[in-house]
Formats: sequence, C-alpha cells, structure tokens
Amino acid sequence: MKNVAMVVSLAGIALSGAFGTAAPAGGPPGADGRIYVSREQYRVLLAQCRYADTPVMRADCRTRTEQRYAVGTRALESLDCRTYSGVTVCGELTLSVREQACVRQAVARGLTSRRAEVECYAFY
Repeated sequence: MKNVAMVVSLAGIALSGAFGTAAPAGGPPGADGRIYVSREQYRVLLAQCRYADTPVMRADCRTRTEQRYAVGTRALESLDCRTYSGVTVCGELTLSVREQACVRQAVARGLTSRRAEVECYAFY
C-alpha cells in the first residue's frame, strides 16, 4: 500500500509541474512544512530506514521521512549525506541504545564518529 501511495504522490508532483505549479526547489521548508530534496536524496532517506534496528524503528523512520521531506526540483546541498562501506545515508540517524554503544566503542578504537555512526546503524 505504501508503494501505491508513493507512486500516486510522485505522479502528483509530475502533474503539478505539467500544469504550471512546479515542485519547489531543494531548500527550506515549503508551505506544507516539508523540506524539499532531490528525487535521489529522497530515495536515500527512505532506503536508509531499512537499517533501523527494529521493525518499529523502521516504520517510524519511514513515517518521519515522509512527513519531513518531499521531492523538489533539485538537491538540497545542505542535507548531510555520507557514504561509508558502501552504505549511503542522509540527515540525522536515530540510533538504538545498542547502536549508540557500538558507536562509542568504534570511536574509542579510532574510527571517526561519522563513519562509526553509519557502520553501526547499517551493520550492527
């Protein structure tokens, strides 16, 4: 059902552009309160939810992403996106207690906090 809603939503964005009401560019929140990002950034934001620690956290991540972000006409350059060990994430990650402990241990062993955050989120 969620995929159907996304297709309908994206179709609406495409149609709004066809009828003269273009989607906002990447940048600060629009009139609807959402932050507009590129299609690729939005895809990453939704895809990274699969790494959240529990089913509830994964669902919460998807809901927050859908409420906070929308597809605009260009990338939001200030969105913090990073790739480590083949995993790309954007924005702030919500880490479980277990993942936070993993980050602390990895940083103590010499990993940068940004890399530790992504690797602990995705792999532990």
